[in-house]
Amino acid sequence: MESNATSATSKPVQGRTISMSASLAYFALSIVVNSMGNVLTLVTSSHIHPQFLGSAYWTAAENNLGYAVLGKGNSMALFWAFMILGMLTSVLNAILMHKWDWHRIFGNFLFMLPFSIFIQWFSNIFNRIMPDAHSLPMIILYVLINFLGVTFIGVAISIYQRVNLVLHPADDLFQILRFRYFKGNATLAMWASYIPPTIMALAAIPAMGLANFGLGTIFALLFQGGITGLADKLIFPKLKHQALDLGN
Repeated sequence: MESNATSATSKPVQGRTISMSASLAYFALSIVVNSMGNVLTLVTSSHIHPQFLGSAYWTAAENNLGYAVLGKGNSMALFWAFMILGMLTSVLNAILMHKWDWHRIFGNFLFMLPFSIFIQWFSNIFNRIMPDAHSLPMIILYVLINFLGVTFIGVAISIYQRVNLVLHPADDLFQILRFRYFKGNATLAMWASYIPPTIMALAAIPAMGLANFGLGTIFALLFQGGITGLADKLIFPKLKHQALDLGN
């Protein structure tokens, strides 16, 4: 599965064809869906023993490096991990764009603040209400919920990338790669965007091993980019990519 940048539903537009109120509504929906999807992959992974399921790739890498550096007992580890590593990714984006855009970087920050808060909030909720899975039916249910979480992430990425109001730095990276380097191909761009979290995961191995990497991670690696491209066509199909700025 892939997204074609020249298709009627995903062709970028230079300006904005939707109002600011509509943009904000799409953005609010997508950031909640994305943070919930990320947490569903983490919680289902951690509540199956032994852990074989895993979470989405970026999520696993940032979670592991955050706990490796800040410690598992830190109640705000997820917030700080997602915030700091996200802003470091925005620096990489500036390098790929060949320009330092304070407006874009500030937009990344405006995304990361509520996103990191929602990540911590949903994590606290789902860790309380979702018990450990011991029976086969519960394990199968958690696998399906994990895959649903990955799907939520892919759909949310599709929505707020098309809105292009402010972006998560990792998704901004994905969009830069997709349209500047991979001619609109969502699947290839997603795979290339996994290079930074791979480095994060390797750095966390001495403390965390391969925690949160597993079946769900493989599912995300194979299908999340394709889900994003498919969501461009099926979820709010009249919403086109707005006001793309891919540098010189």
